[in-house]
Amino acid sequence: MSEETMSQTVPPVREWPAVDLPGSDFDPVLTELMREGPVTRISLPNGEGWAWLVTRHDDVRLVTNDPRFGREAVMDRQVTRLAPHFIPARGAVGFLDPPDHTRLRRSVAAAFTARGVERVRERSRGLLDELVDAMLKAGPPADLTEAVLSPFPIAVICELMGVPAADRHAMHTWTQLILSSSHGAEVSERAKNEMNAYFSDLIGLRSDSAGEDVTSLLGAAVGRDEITLTEAVGLAVLLQIGGEAVTNNSGQMFHLLLTRPELAERLRSEPALRPRAIDELLRWIPHRNAVGLSRIALEDVEIKGVRIRAGDAVYVSYLAANRDPEVFPDPDTIDFDRSPNPHVSFGFGPHYCPGGMLARLESELLVDAVLDRVPGMKLAVAPEDVPFKKGALIRGPEALPVTW
Repeated sequence: MSEETMSQTVPPVREWPAVDLPGSDFDPVLTELMREGPVTRISLPNGEGWAWLVTRHDDVRLVTNDPRFGREAVMDRQVTRLAPHFIPARGAVGFLDPPDHTRLRRSVAAAFTARGVERVRERSRGLLDELVDAMLKAGPPADLTEAVLSPFPIAVICELMGVPAADRHAMHTWTQLILSSSHGAEVSERAKNEMNAYFSDLIGLRSDSAGEDVTSLLGAAVGRDEITLTEAVGLAVLLQIGGEAVTNNSGQMFHLLLTRPELAERLRSEPALRPRAIDELLRWIPHRNAVGLSRIALEDVEIKGVRIRAGDAVYVSYLAANRDPEVFPDPDTIDFDRSPNPHVSFGFGPHYCPGGMLARLESELLVDAVLDRVPGMKLAVAPEDVPFKKGALIRGPEALPVTW
């Protein structure tokens, strides 16, 4: 660090350990960092050095949408991070900047538009009904995660991706290994390589495809030389993995509705409220541990009076932005009547989650199916006895034991 940077009064570097938090508890370290100021400095369990952390809603939107902060430069750095391994491969969409990022996203955009997502609505509803039927037939008690919340998003993302039903189990296994930090970097890396090889074969077979699923769109784009096979595979892996985040998020959602029955009762009696309520739950639920992917400042930038130097690593916290009291009055309260609700749970700017619309659709279908078809559902264990995932990057219950 230069003497000039040192002469500036900079906040101390705070260690941010990866602690497994119970239920939907908000991270106490993040709470302290938010209190300390809009721009702080952190050190995470893996990687090297420190990084800036931005927590206010307007600053998070600035950093994520400003070309002065880039993702590509991260690939050549051992930036401090939560995961022991880097999930994206070089050239993957998560680590590209425009115009390459724009070109790659364009190749699959059709699958994630309102029309693309509507294409799988009825099939998704049918898949969900089958899962609920099977759970009801087997009778209580049941593990809602195992019976519904895990197989449903896998089936839906595989449907959208064009992955055959016979390969769903393999996809799920790879995803779990990639998203966990508890198996070590080598196991996660092997799983990533196997998923890469799978998609390389699948996309390679679809170079002349006119299909509307993601691997067909990618295969056709590769066939037209618009993107490379490596780029297509990197994007497919990221989308497939992202599709399973719904399992954890909906697990937290139902854990919350089952431990706060007054919320569930209101949604049962006011079905029209559900889409807005789901948005509020998406805002409130702390869906991940710590922070996701960093950016690198490509030139000096000042944020809230703090000088961030070219070359510095910068993280944003969407969880913190979603609790910014300047934007969300009484932010720690779940308010189904909150309007407007400009939450950033799906990110912001060029790297906004392409599956946001799909995740909303799945959440709405799940809430409808579970609340309406199993009105007597309640937890089969005490709320504090629900086991939550350990060492996971994305938070959620390991199992959700229910009865009715």
